[in-house]
Amino acid sequence: MAFVYFILAAIVTVFAAVKLSQYADVISEKTSMGGMMVGTLLLAGATSLPEISTSFSAAAIGNADIAVGNMIGSNLFNLFILAAFDFLLRRRRILERASRDHIYTLFLGLLLTVLVILALWLRLDASILGIGLDAWIIALAYIFGMLAINKLPKSEPAATQSLPQTEPANPSASLSARAAIARFIAAAIIILGAGTALSITGDQIAVITGIGSSFIGSFLIAATTSLPEAISVFVALRLSNVNMAVGAVLGSNVFNMIILAISDPVYTAGPILSAVSNSHLIIAVGVLFMSLLVLYSLLQKKTISNFKYALPSAIVILIYFIASYLNFTY
Repeated sequence: MAFVYFILAAIVTVFAAVKLSQYADVISEKTSMGGMMVGTLLLAGATSLPEISTSFSAAAIGNADIAVGNMIGSNLFNLFILAAFDFLLRRRRILERASRDHIYTLFLGLLLTVLVILALWLRLDASILGIGLDAWIIALAYIFGMLAINKLPKSEPAATQSLPQTEPANPSASLSARAAIARFIAAAIIILGAGTALSITGDQIAVITGIGSSFIGSFLIAATTSLPEAISVFVALRLSNVNMAVGAVLGSNVFNMIILAISDPVYTAGPILSAVSNSHLIIAVGVLFMSLLVLYSLLQKKTISNFKYALPSAIVILIYFIASYLNFTY
């Protein structure tokens, strides 16, 4: 029954994520918030709710590997999602069309990833007020990083581009901004509930199969709790909202790092990052290299060759499978 409940929770998550993206698109169109802001803040935060629920639940029951693996693995999967869509739709040049302002979010994500790698490598056993020193450093870096991003200059709206409007229109487009916000909140609550179910059943599957919490957290649960991001990117691209699609992934990756930090006090056995398997370091390094390749894609100049444009995304996809394999065989 654990597998049945896991699948049912995943289905509910997918349905809620579709509606969430549609409502987010309405909010970006009918309020002063643009696609980038809605994607990076609202949509990224809402689609990360399963990760919050999963990591907090796993930390509360003492399973540090699922709590940490879910966060780092979700970031790996999120970048895989973005690269896969960019590669499959290479003629539409998703990352080339996205606002260069996404680079700010990506740089913060890179900084936080490096801090997590150092924490997993150094294994600091120091705590302040019952919270690991490494968790404090990550949380403070997130706060100051977000404050810095808010003060950085932004591109003019005219500088951003969208995909050609060749896909079906948003079925929720007739909603008012207020109605879209109310339904957005309702869909987010549903996703939060489904995330709790994924965490509990995922822990049971780890015990039943004997595969191990590290791989289950970094691969199975991470991929499933990242379904909202995958669906959000897909729906945003269908609605020609490139910045919302890219912002949802990059914003979620940054948000996941602060979730990782605040999971530490929930885990009462000590600093959470010092209590996990070394295999998480493989996934974290994979996230670092994948992030650098996405950064290169955002910065590269327009090229004639679709092959040259899509090559970084192809390498990102390859790194995802290599990191997952190494994590499984570690």
